[in-house]
Amino acid sequence: MTPDELLRLYDEQVRATFDQRVPDAWTVTRDGPVARALTTHEGFAMLTQDASDLSLEELSALVDRTFAYYAELGESFEWKTFDHDRADLLPLLVAAGAQPQDHEALVLGEAAPLAVEPVLPSGLAVREVSERADLDRIGAMESEVWGEDWTWLADDLASRVADPVDPVRVFVVEDTEADGRVVSAAWLAPTVGTRVAGLWGGSTLAAYRGRGVYRALVAVRARLALDLGHDILQVDASDDSRPILERLGLHTVGGTTPYVTRSEA
Repeated sequence: MTPDELLRLYDEQVRATFDQRVPDAWTVTRDGPVARALTTHEGFAMLTQDASDLSLEELSALVDRTFAYYAELGESFEWKTFDHDRADLLPLLVAAGAQPQDHEALVLGEAAPLAVEPVLPSGLAVREVSERADLDRIGAMESEVWGEDWTWLADDLASRVADPVDPVRVFVVEDTEADGRVVSAAWLAPTVGTRVAGLWGGSTLAAYRGRGVYRALVAVRARLALDLGHDILQVDASDDSRPILERLGLHTVGGTTPYVTRSEA
């Protein structure tokens, strides 16, 4: 598939159906082309439909209503924007009080070429997990990677693993020579009813980078995606992971930037 075909597939099958697939622990409402969710951690909003037919005044009002919605609840939130959203959305988000975070590449491609036997150096092993103790270990590892509190991730993953519609499958890489220390974690998010499965996570402790850990986690999840009937993979890729994914044959089809606001509550 060409990059344009992959982007069109993503918009039609993943983005447009977001509000139909949220985990049980989330709540979601719609306001025209915007879906507004409350997750286990914070709020999340994005355009799930084409908004090109809205006037600037209508778009501005839509933004204002979304910010007021979360402000009334005392919740911070992220508005996920895409490079192919209408350009006049972004200044409206900034004017309303949101700040852009790091841009990520929107990467898609076929799963089959990536579904190889995972290879890890001696002393490292990959394992699928679902128990709460393992999810807590992931939260602790992510906190170390990012230098801030990510322990909330354990609750989020627990709700996603248990979701009856779109359960995620979580994998860790452990150092078997260091008491099974979790050194990396990633999860597969199958998008039920579509060809697409999302690759999420992949953060790795600094001392273990450059050793094939991320590539191995991609391989094990690509194999699982095919087993579950999803032949297309999607990643919001950082500058670190994008080159790896492109070398593996996936395509950068666009990009995404979160605009975030912090609650005063």
